[in-house]
Amino acid sequence: MAQLRSAEDYARYAAAFNARDYDAVFDFYDDNPRMAFFGIEITTRQQLRDFYGFLHQYVIETITVERIAVSESLAAVEGVIRIEATGDLTRETLDARGMAQFFPITKGDVQEMRQYIHYHLKDGKIASVGCALVP
Repeated sequence: MAQLRSAEDYARYAAAFNARDYDAVFDFYDDNPRMAFFGIEITTRQQLRDFYGFLHQYVIETITVERIAVSESLAAVEGVIRIEATGDLTRETLDARGMAQFFPITKGDVQEMRQYIHYHLKDGKIASVGCALVP
């Protein structure tokens, strides 16, 4: 059973994310999670698959953790999210998916963003996620 109780557990979570193993990622979540970021809300395994399955058709997204602190109720992560476009993700495509708040990216472009992510935990499972980008 996947649980998030230590930095080592988070390393397994991040490795699953970087490998695009959405089921392994979702196994870390509570039965009724709430992930809210940049105007997107994900509450089910299928929504996670749909969102990242779509996005990852156009980009390779990886998490590099620089700092992490884990307690019984919170995992706080500071790191860099690297986005490398493998295809053109246009404004029209984003708008059609209801992702107007996201920026287009052209094949070959790379973006790196510092991000703070808070995972609220319940019995070792992620109950909710919030994040902020740092300019």
